[in-house]
Amino acid sequence: MHQYQYERVIFICTDNTIVSPMAETIFKAIPLVKGIECYSRGIVVLFQEPVNPKAVDVAKNHGIEMINSLSTQFHRIEANEHTLLLTMTKHQKEEVIKYFQIEDNIYTLKEFIGEDGDCIDPYGQSLLAYEECFEELTTLVKKVAYSIASKTDLA
Repeated sequence: MHQYQYERVIFICTDNTIVSPMAETIFKAIPLVKGIECYSRGIVVLFQEPVNPKAVDVAKNHGIEMINSLSTQFHRIEANEHTLLLTMTKHQKEEVIKYFQIEDNIYTLKEFIGEDGDCIDPYGQSLLAYEECFEELTTLVKKVAYSIASKTDLA
């Protein structure tokens, strides 16, 4: 049985309809980190909306079904010392810190793996832009999974 530094990963974007649900879907498809809970959440979800159909289509084109079909609001109670919070942009990270008073275990997705910049947000663009976002997220999320797994202790 594996013991992970993090027991839960939460991918966070603004409204939880495109980028963070794609990241969650990719993470859950990686066998290496099957023992870790994974969710996606939004910073501002005034009412539940369906995940963007283009995001669903792109995931399906990669052989992955998106499990969660409705946006969900992030709540401070979901995070503890064993939760890794990954935002898609620096601005989103700043908002989570400000509005939810969270200081520990919060990074941008790229920051966590030692890269600079924000993730692509394809909102309002073509299906090809969604594909490019998915491909970028696949690479980044795999690096996150490998990073978490490399800090695994065998119990």
